[in-house]
Amino acid sequence: MWRRAVAVRFAPQRRFFSTSESESESQTLYSFLQPSLFSPKPTPSPPRPQSPKTLQNPALEDLESALNTSLSTNNTDEAWKSFKALTTNSTFPSKSLTNSLITHLASLHDLYNLKRAFASAVFLLEKNPALLDFGTVQTLLGSMSSANTAAPAFALIKCMFKNRYFMPFHTWGSAIVEITRKNRSFVAFLRVFNENCRIAIDEKLEFMKPDLDACNVALEGCCHDLESVSEAEKVVEMMSVFGIRPDESSFGFLAYLYALKGLEEKIVELEGLMGGFGFSSKRVIYSYLINAYVKSGKLEYVSRTIFRSLREADEQGPNFSEETYCEVVKGFLKNGTIKDLASLIIEAQNLEASSMAVDRSIGYGIISACVSLGFLDKAHSILDEMNVQGVSVGLGVYVSILKAFSKEHRTAEAAQLVTEISSLGLQLDADCYDTLIEASMSSQDFQSAFSLFRDMREARLPDMKGSYLTIMTGLTENNRPELMAAFLDEIVEDPRIEVGTHDWNSIIHAFCKVGRLEDARRTLRRMIFLQFEPNDQTYLSLINGYASAEKYFSVLMLWNEVKRRISADGEKGVKFDHNLVDAFLYALVKGGFFDAVMQVVEKSQEMKIFVDKWRYKQAFMEVHKKLRVTKLRKRNIRKMEAVIAFKNWAGLNA
Repeated sequence: MWRRAVAVRFAPQRRFFSTSESESESQTLYSFLQPSLFSPKPTPSPPRPQSPKTLQNPALEDLESALNTSLSTNNTDEAWKSFKALTTNSTFPSKSLTNSLITHLASLHDLYNLKRAFASAVFLLEKNPALLDFGTVQTLLGSMSSANTAAPAFALIKCMFKNRYFMPFHTWGSAIVEITRKNRSFVAFLRVFNENCRIAIDEKLEFMKPDLDACNVALEGCCHDLESVSEAEKVVEMMSVFGIRPDESSFGFLAYLYALKGLEEKIVELEGLMGGFGFSSKRVIYSYLINAYVKSGKLEYVSRTIFRSLREADEQGPNFSEETYCEVVKGFLKNGTIKDLASLIIEAQNLEASSMAVDRSIGYGIISACVSLGFLDKAHSILDEMNVQGVSVGLGVYVSILKAFSKEHRTAEAAQLVTEISSLGLQLDADCYDTLIEASMSSQDFQSAFSLFRDMREARLPDMKGSYLTIMTGLTENNRPELMAAFLDEIVEDPRIEVGTHDWNSIIHAFCKVGRLEDARRTLRRMIFLQFEPNDQTYLSLINGYASAEKYFSVLMLWNEVKRRISADGEKGVKFDHNLVDAFLYALVKGGFFDAVMQVVEKSQEMKIFVDKWRYKQAFMEVHKKLRVTKLRKRNIRKMEAVIAFKNWAGLNA
């Protein structure tokens, strides 16, 4: 086909593009230009010939100087006025100034000045093309590509051809190709492409020969948009004339068209040609065939092509793109059933090499496509259908669904799916569990997080620290100490999880923070029963909790307990530091337990801990300002002595 000789000139052909399409393109161009520069108007009657007004040299020089100055100072509007004044009087600025103006206008990246640049370029092409540099046109087309303005770009190329302004294809072709792909304006591109080829042949201009990329865009337009075999084969003939070697995409576009039209013999011929050109892999052509069969609703041909690709593939698999898998899923869900998709995966598994990685399997591709399309429930249903038929897929297939569940915060369903996975004898890794547990905690779905952690323990994974910390941190941040306590109670004897005093402290602190002091005290007893040693932080949380609730007697009970546990070296027992001293003194003074206050003072002096007395003076004055020592002497001599000792120590007697 590519080797077949064709006539050097195009023979007269039936017009493939309709008049309405041409009119639509013109209207698009006018919408780009309106209302600033041009608007479509009725064709006026030819004006009587008039002698053009030409500027005298001094005026010309002044305008050119003004144009040059305006460009130098980036005064765009003044530069445009000077240019219009010159051209209105049939005079042109110098070539360098003309190109500088258009380049400046095109580089400003706003639509209004891009219109000015386009109008200037078209005007020069019509009136004096010799003034226009190739580089200026290239810059203008590049700006049009960035602005995604297709109609004026194609109009500019047509104007170039009309006025025999022939630029090397490589200077403008890539910009037009990019614009075409962005806008899928293949019809307009094909007109330009065909005209370019005609000129290159008629004028024998080698530099206007299109490149492979442009030929493939033309083929794509013929095959995907026009769905015209004759137009596609015309492009192929041009490639043969210019000696342009096709690539896999060239064959793929044609395969798509032939499959769409049911031309199976052409597909066989095409595959033979691929071998002749040295393409051993048919992966690309299979993808195009699948897309075409999906579009035409031929699901049996889709399955047949997938199975054929597997028979010819190595252990790497057919390696279809995500786009291809998405088309397969959409096609089967539109024209088939969940059961059909499950059957496709099952049959494919029978053909896949045992050494093939899970993420290269057909099942993985289809399930991942369901996920990316947002069909999570469909994906789950496919797996359920396979389980009904007694067939399972690799772990990687489930992971893609799990990740999607987590992303959408459907954590309960994720936890349920993990249970199903475990029942099939498959095992997730620690990272996967960590991700799922983190998603559950973020969604405050604590029960799912606990369920996942239980599965993790039952799977006997060695590294559980990350997930454990995620759960404990999340419960702390959400003020759920009762769940923290229950969770810790459940896992405390698991040797793989390192539970320490700080974990119990977190629970006690959380209970105290919300005023659940009995639960905090119960947690302390449980902690000691399990042989975890309370420390200064344990008691500090309890003291502050009791003080906030004005339960000062409970603070006194804590002091009696703590003074037995105080460690002199800080390595064993409770570290008696400034924070603990301050908390005890303040609460005990407020409670009026001065005997205990002086015990704390003596201990702090013994351990050389500095104490700021002012805070406790204030506490005494707030609560015990009216306390009379003489009255105490009659009732409780010991308490009286303790009050006197405190007042002497705090400097209150003065």
